[in-house]
Order: sequence, then structure tokens, then C-alpha cells
Amino acid sequence: MSMPRIFAAVFALLLTTATALAQDAGLGKPLIESDIKQWDIAILPDGTNLPPGSGMPTQGAKIFAEKCSGCHGEAAKGGVTPYWPTLVGGQPLTNGIDTVKTIANYYAYPTTIFDYIRRAMPYNMPRSLSDDEVYTLTAYILALNKLIGDGDVMDAKSLPQVKMPNRDNFIMPYPDRI
Repeated sequence: MSMPRIFAAVFALLLTTATALAQDAGLGKPLIESDIKQWDIAILPDGTNLPPGSGMPTQGAKIFAEKCSGCHGEAAKGGVTPYWPTLVGGQPLTNGIDTVKTIANYYAYPTTIFDYIRRAMPYNMPRSLSDDEVYTLTAYILALNKLIGDGDVMDAKSLPQVKMPNRDNFIMPYPDRI
């Protein structure tokens, strides 16, 4: 018998033995729908899966100052050490590859902002913000970028309607991974 065949046979035996031992040892538990739901939080560009809640930019400055400015700087202007980029402004991406990418000049969909804040912020306590806080911070950042007014309410219906400046020019970095 050749070495590759022996190796394949031993590997298959080890794999099935390890699986059997794990099942016999009582490790893990079967997942139920509620277990999966708490991690299935992806928000699609059209707003699918946005949760109930709402927020206004005028409420966002306080939350941003308390929970975000330590990394993103005052009024989301960036420059805090360790360096976290600005979330506001930015030149058009047509100025070249080295153009600083911000929410206003790079993101194609406002729901991406909500999804990222909800999933990953604040950096030291991801997923600790309430849905209302996430809507409020999203609204605040959109208003700082002059994409919505200070009195606009962001919720599951209004957020997907915000037209991002780069929406029609966005190119997926890795389209083959979709």
C-alpha cells in the first residue's frame, strides 16, 4: 500500500474516531433557532433585518462623546492615537487610490453604517449598544456628513432611503466572494 493511501486511511480513522468521542463526551449542544437568531444580525442594503427602534442626530452627539470620541475624535474628525480614521467628509474617490475613505465618499449604503456600528462598536465593547443608540449614532454620523438633516429620524423605514454619494460608483473589492 502506498504512503498517501496509508495516510488517507489513518486520517479518515482519526477523523471518525474524534467525531465519535466528541459526541460520546457530551460536548456542545444542538443549536436551536433562538441561539442562531442572536448572531444572525446582518443588515442588507435594502434594510432587510433592520430592528425596531429609531434615533435622531440631535441625540447622537452625547452618545458619540461618551462611547465613540475616545477613538474617533471630537465630532468624528479622527486623528486619535491609536489612529482611527475620520468618519466625516473626504474628497471624491476619483482623486486617486490614496484618497482617505470616509462614510461620505466610500460607503454605498447607509445600512452598512448601522450594521457595522451594531456589530463592532464600541471597539472595547462590541454589541453593547441598544438598537436605538445604533440608530441615533448612525443618524448623527449621516448628519455630520450632511447626508440627512438634524431633525431627520432614522428607523427601519427611513434609513435605507438615504442616498449615499458613492452608491452608484461603489465597486465591490472582492465580488467573487459573494
